Amino acid sequence: MAKEQAKARGKGAGASPARRASDRGRYGRLSRERVLASALELVDREGLSALSMRRLGAELGVEAMALYRYAEGKDALLDGLVEALYLELEERLAAVPGTSAGKAAWRSELHRIATATYDVCLSHPQAVPLLTTRMLAVPLAQRPLAVLKDHERVLTLLSEAGLDETRVTATFRAYTAWLLGYVSAELRLMVDNPEEPDPGFRLGLHRMPPHELPRLRETAPALAARGGPEGLAAGLDALLDRFTAAAE
Repeated sequence: MAKEQAKARGKGAGASPARRASDRGRYGRLSRERVLASALELVDREGLSALSMRRLGAELGVEAMALYRYAEGKDALLDGLVEALYLELEERLAAVPGTSAGKAAWRSELHRIATATYDVCLSHPQAVPLLTTRMLAVPLAQRPLAVLKDHERVLTLLSEAGLDETRVTATFRAYTAWLLGYVSAELRLMVDNPEEPDPGFRLGLHRMPPHELPRLRETAPALAARGGPEGLAAGLDALLDRFTAAAE
């Protein structure tokens, strides 16, 4: 009997009661904003492949399970990164309010939004692919509010330009495609060997068959240079001229 009681006491001493993962990390209690900011910092530093709930928990000094009250899983975390990018866009737009007035104010505002988006993307190039991939995976109504507010902002400006519904839709699609496409072209990897001082070897042109790809070899150095906000603006003006000529 005594032996059985001692065994029971030993079993009780060795057992640990179930506990919830604490969300108090090395920097204090977590918040959704802190979780997303840390996730974005991790992606900025090491790329999307480095992001996981376990790794992010380690960054914040908490167990991975503690993060699930702020993001239900990896997909929700990726959507949160998209949200963080658009929230930064809102902050940039609010910091320098538009000052244009008059009939063409809508066009100036579209340029301002496009330039601010470009700046956000260049600040977080590792996260930019999510602006496309997550939009392919997430229905419109389930996108973060910050994303939907950006859609609403652009659609409102196009309506103020005097476009009918058909042209608003077409112009919105063209504007979005140009903006995201331009940013993607700016950020695509072009350099083959960063340590190589010779431009041709730096780009790896020696790897391209000269007889099969003469034009690409010739143009590659120019393609490797960024077009900058000037190129973005020039293309946007050409697009708006094409889609809004009748309204103006």
